[in-house]
Amino acid sequence: MTDDVPARGLVLVVEDEPAIADLVRLYLVRDGFGVHVERDGTAGLAAARRLRPVACVLDISLPGLAGTEVCRRLRETGDWTPIIFLTARDDETDRIVGLELGADDYVTKPFSPRELVARVRAVLRRAAGPPDRTERPRAAGPVTLDPARRTVAVAGAAVQLTSTEFDLLAHLMARPGRVFTRDELLAAVWGYAAHAGTRTVDVHVAQVRAKLGTGADVIRTHRGVGYACAD
Repeated sequence: MTDDVPARGLVLVVEDEPAIADLVRLYLVRDGFGVHVERDGTAGLAAARRLRPVACVLDISLPGLAGTEVCRRLRETGDWTPIIFLTARDDETDRIVGLELGADDYVTKPFSPRELVARVRAVLRRAAGPPDRTERPRAAGPVTLDPARRTVAVAGAAVQLTSTEFDLLAHLMARPGRVFTRDELLAAVWGYAAHAGTRTVDVHVAQVRAKLGTGADVIRTHRGVGYACAD
């Protein structure tokens, strides 16, 4: 079930509750997106591979395949389409697992459809990168980051990051030695306030460090405050 695809591109919504799926579709279409809806994880995975949407909105609890499994299978094949999870309010473990698998963001139920649309726009802006692509490459220890090409390497070996992970690392590397609080990072990278939960920042930092391998130490933890890039 797909709406016509306007300039903003197609968003895949995988949600088994018809009322929620219809509400999400309505608000995304109003904002200028095309929308394709699937009701279970197996069909959602197939649609993601077939349609190549600009973003995916996945419920975590889906028939067939769980949303986390859909995310995992996409990421393991090199598909880094931005993913936003819809989660139940008390599913903190599932939210963390989803972020660890490479999801870009999550929205808890019940949610504001306007907020969800804003989150979709935000992840797409991060995926596209900044409008000014004249920034010079940055380096910290063995880690190099090129804002224009949106690439990261450790000792010359390419590292694959999600759009959110890239922007988090880029923000830290832009001001080496400057300690950013979790609230500041949420506002600067994710584009929303701390009520969304600073655990999101911690999980993403852990993921970036894991992917940087021998370059992980360029991100320093300042206990009780936040994070900084080594200067």
